[in-house]
Amino acid sequence: MEPVTIALICITIGALCLIIEALSPGFFLLIPGMVFMILGVFGYFIDDFFTSWYLLVTIVVVTFLSTVLTIKLYQVLARPVPPETLVAETMIGKIGKVTVATEPGTIRGKVRIGFDIWSATSDEAIAEGSDIIVYEAEGVHVKVKLRNNEE
Repeated sequence: MEPVTIALICITIGALCLIIEALSPGFFLLIPGMVFMILGVFGYFIDDFFTSWYLLVTIVVVTFLSTVLTIKLYQVLARPVPPETLVAETMIGKIGKVTVATEPGTIRGKVRIGFDIWSATSDEAIAEGSDIIVYEAEGVHVKVKLRNNEE
């Protein structure tokens, strides 16, 4: 087989690997795709590349560099984020709306704070639809009061 044909086959395989990687990220075809593409380009422009001793050296160097660069790229694109935990204490001072009326002494009331629904109690009955502010948290529920417009 002609070296130019081998080079074009390598470039084609590399391009297919990169296309598949682009369509399904994380499949980790970026490394072999880069290796095949670079080998194909070298083989196309350098005479007797595929029969020389530096083919193996090129494969090792390109594979190593592609691996390191791919890992760094994925670390930048998908930084690990510590899991977020939402505890009632973080709700103090937040503004929300009553979805189920609150009653003193019970936690049957429900309030929406952001996108979350919390069990709530209050010192006075608060009707559904009222704007509230959280002033205290106990366990898995919050204590709320009517929100003044100045707050």
